[in-house]
Amino acid sequence: MSGRDGRLTVEGDRAVLTFERRLPFPIETVWSAITDPHERGQWFGATTIDAREGGTIDMVATGPPLPDDRKRMTGRILVWDPPHVFEHEWRQPIVEDGVVRYELRTDGADTVLRFTHRGLGIRNASGFLGGTHAFLDRLESHLTGAELPDWLSRKQEVDDARR
Repeated sequence: MSGRDGRLTVEGDRAVLTFERRLPFPIETVWSAITDPHERGQWFGATTIDAREGGTIDMVATGPPLPDDRKRMTGRILVWDPPHVFEHEWRQPIVEDGVVRYELRTDGADTVLRFTHRGLGIRNASGFLGGTHAFLDRLESHLTGAELPDWLSRKQEVDDARR
């Protein structure tokens, strides 16, 4: 599986999800899409961000068929380095505590996004792989102005293709 489609690596009893996406947009545009609460709300779900190192993030994802209290994610912002690195804790009732990191770098006219989610249990990481892929597809659609894919349908397609 390519970095675009996601990779799961195991470190002890925990896993790391890694995705790398080349996006045909300036770095500031991609940064805004992942850190501006209004923009993020369009492709991920309702988001509140106290945009600073030591600040907080609170999100409720659109898509997963769970009650809001089960899909709510909260955490402290660990790295805030616009427009290059956004890293935060991932605390959600349905999985182990982890850390999510978005790293952006310019490559010509494009931006390369490297996304990692560390700290998940191996079983949960396998389940999160398709869902994360679906959210990153939604991010790309948001950036291009295309219709956003339905999260659940896209996750299922990705999961089926991995089998």
